[in-house]
Amino acid sequence: MKIKATSLFALTACVPTFSIAQRYNIVYIMSDDHAQQMISCYDERYMETPNIDRLADEGVRFDNSFVANSLSGPSRACMLTGKHSHKNGFKSNERDRFDMSQPMLQKYLHEAGYQTAMIGKLHLNAWPTSGFDYWTLFSGQGDYYNPVFFNQDGSKEQVKGYVTDIVTDKSINWLEHRDKSKPFAIWVHHKAVHRDWMPPMQYLREFENKTFALPANFYDDYAGRQAASTAEMGIDKHMHLPYDVKIYSPGDQGGLASWYVGNVERLDSADQKAYWAVYDSITADFKSRHLTGKALAEYKYQRYMRDYAKTVKSLDDNIGRIYDYLKANNLLDSTLIVYTSDQGFYMGEHGWFDKRFMYEESLRTPLVMRLPKGLKAHGSIKEMVQNIDYAPTMLDIAGVPTPKDMDGVSLLPLLKGERPKNWRKGIYYHFYEYPAEHAVKRHYGIRTNRYKLIHFYNDIDTWELYDLKKDPTEMNNLYGKPGTEKITKKLRQQLEELEKQYDAPKV
Repeated sequence: MKIKATSLFALTACVPTFSIAQRYNIVYIMSDDHAQQMISCYDERYMETPNIDRLADEGVRFDNSFVANSLSGPSRACMLTGKHSHKNGFKSNERDRFDMSQPMLQKYLHEAGYQTAMIGKLHLNAWPTSGFDYWTLFSGQGDYYNPVFFNQDGSKEQVKGYVTDIVTDKSINWLEHRDKSKPFAIWVHHKAVHRDWMPPMQYLREFENKTFALPANFYDDYAGRQAASTAEMGIDKHMHLPYDVKIYSPGDQGGLASWYVGNVERLDSADQKAYWAVYDSITADFKSRHLTGKALAEYKYQRYMRDYAKTVKSLDDNIGRIYDYLKANNLLDSTLIVYTSDQGFYMGEHGWFDKRFMYEESLRTPLVMRLPKGLKAHGSIKEMVQNIDYAPTMLDIAGVPTPKDMDGVSLLPLLKGERPKNWRKGIYYHFYEYPAEHAVKRHYGIRTNRYKLIHFYNDIDTWELYDLKKDPTEMNNLYGKPGTEKITKKLRQQLEELEKQYDAPKV
């Protein structure tokens, strides 16, 4: 859809309902691949995240927060447009280029009088064309060490330091120098905690003495789940020793090993020395063990969890820096702070890392909001919400009605403490990127409060049904089993209703 020269408001008859002075500011902080399991306000098993927890403690934690397509670029496109992937046109990182001319959240906010900025990771294979007063972004994934930023004026710069710190520095700098007579919306988009989980210098040795509990289904045999059995995201078989596990010696060359070394070589000589001092000793210890089979898989799991947790710890620190800035400048009462990730992630569940599947660990995404004065909700919110709801919510916060072509709904009633009786009873999901990295088959489905129905298609035609109350880890595919006929029929009807509601493709 192309934007005409006419006002965006003219397209939807949107008129702000509040004065400029009455409207809340918005700080939207998004990480990459941050699993709910690795946030202590959701799950206390693995690590502490005090700054994210503080946002939840002073606001709300959404316990049933989901994505529409568990993949970085498509998820970001859903967030900015309020539309499912088939409507916003960005289904796949590998095949699609996002149409920046279409109506988007930042354009509506900008026309409503907001100052707008985006800093960090966009990952839509295109640069913004309008709607932001300021942006400085990575190309693609960006780098953990001494990253390069591409700027709105066409220039680029390499900035010394750790990427999570730098994104926060730039965000605070923009907040400090904005026009303080206007409300603002800033998107703080972190690279962390994307693969290959490179930690900051101060946390190189953090978590090295911690042993993480192995998930109960780490040795899943994928019985009854054909698509899961052919995916290439197993910690045992597909996690790369140099790139992912940081087990590297100079004799390792080519492919991801060279990419890993190149990432370390972005550091200056002193930091490289400090880095190799830690990971050379880890490599030497690993090679002395001569691990195979289950012992090797479990070793790789521990190394993965430690480096992932190191990266999360820095992310949490920097969320605290944003909070502290807002508090010091008396902005907490007038600002909605959102923290989320572009999707969830597997932390060894089903023996996996990565995302993509409609199974719970990647379908779920963290969503916590620190609420400004006047929004009275507090604690856990159980209603099912989805990342297509973020744009309508932020527009509602700004006093701008939701455009009719958005699929999502505003969460503002929930933030006011209301419990709407007509809230959605199921969510629609669709993953398109196959054939591609990790070999996760194309699939779509519905999740209700208790059940999940998934259809894998393209070069496969299989269905899966789960009772999430009895089988929360989704190990027992019930599809086609005696006694499930009634619920299967009902779910297929509900799925068809969602497909009709969202004009979803029939496959």
